Amino acid sequence: MALATFGAGCFWGVEYFFKQIEGVTKATSGYMGGDAKTAVYEQVKKGATGHAEVVQVEYDETRVDYEQLLAVFWTNHNPTMLNMQGGDIGHQYRSCIFFHDKDQKAIAEQSKLKLARSGRWGIRQIVTEVVPAMPFYPAEEYHQNYLEKNNLPSCHLTY
Repeated sequence: MALATFGAGCFWGVEYFFKQIEGVTKATSGYMGGDAKTAVYEQVKKGATGHAEVVQVEYDETRVDYEQLLAVFWTNHNPTMLNMQGGDIGHQYRSCIFFHDKDQKAIAEQSKLKLARSGRWGIRQIVTEVVPAMPFYPAEEYHQNYLEKNNLPSCHLTY
């Protein structure tokens, strides 16, 4: 299995969308990208650790490729919003791609450039960070499968 890690605002909806993709074997809400040695929700939501809310995706490369995961990522959030998505405001809700190897880095950067040139977001700049993967801290159990556990619809925003 391969790993991919994405931050696109609140991790509940991000996790939900990735779980819908055939070939994704696991999607785990968590935290990455901070400078604190641990990450727990109460600290992350206050912006105290530098971490982003992310989803780490395990996927079978014979059934889905990284480009397809990136397409889901780009489609389900606004990559022009700096440090926020919808009503979630702060560095912990930033748009980010954490690459796990040089191939992912190249593919992510190419995908970001293609999106910027597409005109989809007009003249707005794509602010998504493309940065090396760091230690991943799974979110607390009550955050995993949150929408399903609480019988909530997707928290997808329309842009």
